[in-house]
Amino acid sequence: MRAWSGRILSVAVPLAVFGFLALVPTFSVDIPRLFDGPLDTPGTLQILALCLLFGGVAMSYDLLFGYTGLLSFGHALYFAIGVYLTAIGLTKWEWSLPKTLLVVAAVGLVAPLVLGAVSLRVGGIAFAMVTLAFAQAGTVLVAKNPDGLTGAEEGVFLNVDPLPEFFIGVFNMKNLYWLTLGYAIVVFVVVRWAVASSPGRVWQAVRENELRVEVLGLRPFSHKLMAFVLASFLATAGGVVYAILIGGATPEVASANFTLSLLIMVVLGGAGMRWGALLGGILYTYLDQRLPALASSEQVQDLPRVFRTPLSEPLFVLGVLFILLVFFLPGGIAGIGRRGRRRGLRALEEAVKPGGARGGVVDEAEAGA
Repeated sequence: MRAWSGRILSVAVPLAVFGFLALVPTFSVDIPRLFDGPLDTPGTLQILALCLLFGGVAMSYDLLFGYTGLLSFGHALYFAIGVYLTAIGLTKWEWSLPKTLLVVAAVGLVAPLVLGAVSLRVGGIAFAMVTLAFAQAGTVLVAKNPDGLTGAEEGVFLNVDPLPEFFIGVFNMKNLYWLTLGYAIVVFVVVRWAVASSPGRVWQAVRENELRVEVLGLRPFSHKLMAFVLASFLATAGGVVYAILIGGATPEVASANFTLSLLIMVVLGGAGMRWGALLGGILYTYLDQRLPALASSEQVQDLPRVFRTPLSEPLFVLGVLFILLVFFLPGGIAGIGRRGRRRGLRALEEAVKPGGARGGVVDEAEAGA
């Protein structure tokens, strides 16, 4: 009974959620204080698109951290590869969109294959430091602006001429929203499929006890490298979508702070859970986008100084919220739904089985008759 109910929920819930999200641009609903305008306005759709985009990127990082147990501080490097190669290819080298996407895909596979093979020679904190070193090298490369390609602090503005017309301009923000939603759906499906596959089960075993996996005759290194390449490639694909959505590349995407933000998203939503990273990425990005507006609002500025000063600092508010959520919800936001679903399934089983509550009432009625 539990397995049957779980299969139905695993298909029905994602279809319902993503189906609803696909209809969001058609709603002219105004939600005061949450957004500055109706849901179908370009400004609101761009915020929602960023939430979905980073929710997808967070899911790619969760494949490493949540399911395989690899703490990487260099995931931003592969996202930045997608962002900068797309911007440079279309703008500086004047390539066509298909050629640019082909090159980005090739680099998005080769780079993590080579760098992952080097990084995974060590484990634990040493692995985290090696990935951080590679990410810092990428940050330095962007800052050095070789041959004027990366634009240093100014970044690279995207040449939109090679893009399809339905992705150009604020009036096509609905299409850009659907693009980011499509990316989030693809990442969700790929991650769920990969985790449920045979290598995915090995990844989770490596997370729990790598030595035991090795004793069983399996090769942890090759499986970890597989997870590393897949997660990095999905992040690179997210970088392509980000470049098209934002209209260029900025050096922030190559910084180690971006990887730390992904880590916070995963922990916030719930590491290694079906909806955890997606929920964490959406919530974190929304707060990151909306808290500055809240900090400068009249409601906050009219408060006494003891409250106004901390609330005027978006990072302080975000940090306090993160601490509270981690303290009171150690399993993340998705942990609430998992606990509730388990209780519901237990109640359903108890109600329908012969010895359950409903079965007991029926038995008593029959006995009385």
